[in-house]
Amino acid sequence: MRKLLLLLAVPSVMMLTACSSHYQLTDVSRTRILIDKTYDAAPDAAAAAFLAPYKQTVDSVMGPVVGEVARDMAAERPESTLSNLLPDIFMHMAQHYNEKPDFAVYNMGGIRAALSKGKVTYGDILDVAPFENKICFLTLSGDKVLELFSQIAMRGGEGVSKGVQLVITKDGQLLSARVNGKEIDPQASYRITTIDYLAQGNDGMPAFKSGTDLNSPKDDKNNARYVITDYFREMMKAGKAVDAKVEGRIIVR
Repeated sequence: MRKLLLLLAVPSVMMLTACSSHYQLTDVSRTRILIDKTYDAAPDAAAAAFLAPYKQTVDSVMGPVVGEVARDMAAERPESTLSNLLPDIFMHMAQHYNEKPDFAVYNMGGIRAALSKGKVTYGDILDVAPFENKICFLTLSGDKVLELFSQIAMRGGEGVSKGVQLVITKDGQLLSARVNGKEIDPQASYRITTIDYLAQGNDGMPAFKSGTDLNSPKDDKNNARYVITDYFREMMKAGKAVDAKVEGRIIVR
């Protein structure tokens, strides 16, 4: 019996010894590997055969064309075509939620790809908006709107809808703010559409946490990518190419 207990004890001690380590992390480094057509020069037949059945499934989901864009579109601060387009889409789609917002905000950090002129697939939209962020609506008082615009100025610009006019400085100060041609009334209330991630005060815009009358649908169909896709399909059905321009929504002085 004693021998049996000893034999059971030895593996246990070895396991405890193996779990302890005298190694200490002293440095972390990383590198970026560019994946481009260079790797197409010598395709791996076995790998291609392995991926083939999966590729067909993925292409059936990602490949369908949902619309087209009239120009190349990318996101950059303080203002850009794509960062103008997305909040404009939210403003347009608000009607499907029985909402009439005064303006929209879409964060630059949530825009993860660009769109190339021509046909746009669902996969392209997924690249642009890959997260589970959902459209939502909330109300801010005028003084909180000014606070929000000041936070946007500090970040060097974010996506804002047509009708918003901000003048900011290079060091992130807000000089002036208008919505639909009018200066912000600190005592008034403003209805805003954005994504739920921002409504929670994230991404350097804590003014959103003061929002009231929150309308934040939770179904997957309200994910930003689906809202954007529905807009593209709506425009395609109407025979229109989606377009957006830089038009002075955020001016740096």
